[in-house]
Amino acid sequence: MCVEEIAKFAKIKGLNVIGTGDFTHPKWLNELHQNLVQDSDTELYQLKDGKSQNVRFMLTTEVCTVFQHNSDYKKVHHVILTPNFETAAQINDRLSKLGNLQIDGRPTLNASASALVEEIIEVSPFNMIFPAHAWTPWFSVFGAFSGFDHIEDCYQDMTKHIFALETGLSSDPPMNWRISNLDKFALVSNSDSHSFWPWRIGREANVFELNSMSYEQITESIRLKDSTRFKLTIETDPAYGKYHWSGHRACNISFSPKEAMKFADICPVCRKKLTKGVEQRIEELADRAEGFRPEGAIGFTHLLPLSEIVAKVLCSDSPSTRGIWNIYDSLIAKFGDEYTVLMDTPLNELVAVAGEEVGRAVVEVREQKAKIVPGYDGVYGQLVLSNKKSAERIVKRRVQQMNLADFSS
Repeated sequence: MCVEEIAKFAKIKGLNVIGTGDFTHPKWLNELHQNLVQDSDTELYQLKDGKSQNVRFMLTTEVCTVFQHNSDYKKVHHVILTPNFETAAQINDRLSKLGNLQIDGRPTLNASASALVEEIIEVSPFNMIFPAHAWTPWFSVFGAFSGFDHIEDCYQDMTKHIFALETGLSSDPPMNWRISNLDKFALVSNSDSHSFWPWRIGREANVFELNSMSYEQITESIRLKDSTRFKLTIETDPAYGKYHWSGHRACNISFSPKEAMKFADICPVCRKKLTKGVEQRIEELADRAEGFRPEGAIGFTHLLPLSEIVAKVLCSDSPSTRGIWNIYDSLIAKFGDEYTVLMDTPLNELVAVAGEEVGRAVVEVREQKAKIVPGYDGVYGQLVLSNKKSAERIVKRRVQQMNLADFSS
């Protein structure tokens, strides 16, 4: 996807600022150079051709560190923000000594997490780095397979430069609030959209209310956890994420944390190890009961992409069909952008444009009344709407009813 297309879909979504992603890749950084110009008032970037003037770009990337810690190999993804092309080039120069930046948009680096942070902050104190999708089973700071139990274990003496963590699709703020050691970090939410599917841009986002939209204002409000400026995060329902529950995709089976622990995290069908879900991993580390909310916590709301809501109403397995986009386009044409449709447009106006079923489905998701069949082991969760037409097409997973005697036989 080119820069112009990213700006186009950001505008359709209703985003004012979007991350460039992958500035560590030389080819992509060169394209950004050719197509973007810095706005001197905001330190953010915009298209040189003058299109999509209300969309600004922030230079961002994601990298993977692979390193040994206490005889185990750790693989952790990190998000990096930087203010300008000069600092981005300096970061790339340093990271090129740790791995091949041309192989992947999300390069793998032979460095510890603390060493990475040191490199990034030495380039500029205005750079920001934080753990990406902090709870997914693989490649995350708390991942069940190669993660840690504490942020400090991962980042060591460089933890003082970590001010945030990304919740990821399979967790949300209330889940993270159960762990007191995370209170000092701002919880940010990003779409993590590495695919070429444009409708996944902005499926998660951060909402700021700033005196001026600038790199400094955005990063400072995150560092300070300033709820007067950093107002809320937009989250998919965590059950919709691909790793919310524990399970085994090959056996088409998933479990809540309590059920997974009952079977000692072993699949009762094939007897292999389950992929431990985010909810179970949080349960293992939590020192607070469900429902706890820290004082001064930044707010949040749950949403789902509009295209996927329409797809569910139309009983389509894919949100890429023409019928779905005819409805989607009519709603955007009438109300301006997707977030306006999802969050603000009254039911009667939605119905007038998209029909009764779509209108009610959007409001049902907005009011968090829709049910989600939890995702597991790389399988997205499934939206279940109250109307019969949508619900009857849900594919029910096979969950074997077994007791411990069956399992041990």
